Amino acid sequence: MPKRSAGLLLHRGGLARLEVLLVHPGGPFWARKDEGAWSIPKGELADGEDPYAAALREFAEETGFAPPTAEATDLGEAVQPSRKIVRAFAVADDLDATAVRSNLIDLVWPPRSGHVIQVPEIDRAAWLPLHEAERKLLAGQRVFLHRLAAALA
Repeated sequence: MPKRSAGLLLHRGGLARLEVLLVHPGGPFWARKDEGAWSIPKGELADGEDPYAAALREFAEETGFAPPTAEATDLGEAVQPSRKIVRAFAVADDLDATAVRSNLIDLVWPPRSGHVIQVPEIDRAAWLPLHEAERKLLAGQRVFLHRLAAALA
């Protein structure tokens, strides 16, 4: 059975000046990667966990901010190249992306070395216009940008 994740795609500015909040993964593997490396704040669902509840939990863990309370729009699911299934929820909100403070995760680095280091799950966040977000976002998640634009139209 494929792994499942859920996340929030925050947006602001309305359709004419739409920006979305993306996060960049932390750790040495991602340090020099930019285009095609960013993500929506998301994480794996526990067995039987409600996807929206998981999206809210992961948002708080990855950004350090309380989850938004505005109404969410379900953007559906997308199968990633890894076969993981991601479900996204869009929420209109605003926050200071420079104030994001992520949780820490254990990472074996270098790979297969047995040496464990702690790194922030995300190392930065940014508000990006759709045309820039399209370049920065992981390919498997780009469909959520299109679904958001259609939902706001």
